[in-house]
Amino acid sequence: MKKTLLIILAVIVIIALYAWSLYNKMVTANEAVDSQWAQIETQFQRRFDLIPNLVESVKGAMQQEQKVFGNLAEARTRYAGAKTTNDKVEAAGNMESAFSRLLVVMENYPQLKSVETVQTLMAQIEGTENRISVERKRFNDVARDFNAMIKRLPANLFASLFNFNEKQYIQSVAGSENAPAVKF
Repeated sequence: MKKTLLIILAVIVIIALYAWSLYNKMVTANEAVDSQWAQIETQFQRRFDLIPNLVESVKGAMQQEQKVFGNLAEARTRYAGAKTTNDKVEAAGNMESAFSRLLVVMENYPQLKSVETVQTLMAQIEGTENRISVERKRFNDVARDFNAMIKRLPANLFASLFNFNEKQYIQSVAGSENAPAVKF
């Protein structure tokens, strides 16, 4: 009788230790899934903060350069359309002024800044989308590991007992095969 009681007690202790260990593993795996989701949200926040500001910067740089080239084109048109000497002198002065502004831009920015800012914008968009893609994959990996853990025998018995439920995978949404539009 004593031996049977000791065996039953040993089995209960082993089951309790197994349940305790399994519960801790499930908690750790569940926290890994939650942590990875937080990483995705961090990258989404980066996208929401960074991209609109970069687009506005590109717009500003392009406007400045368009103004310089626009002034130059306008001065050239005025000179070509000038009929009198006074009009030509005034138009030539405007043309020289526009050229000097262009030279200042070219001296300060040997490569036109709008090209550089557009390239920077495109690189940042690509980098941001790649970061999000990597974090999504990592999330799906830890969700897969967690889901496999709670579905295996005998862990599935304890998972339902401890209220651990399957995690959803991140999947593409309808229309995601189309590239997002960036408008200036």
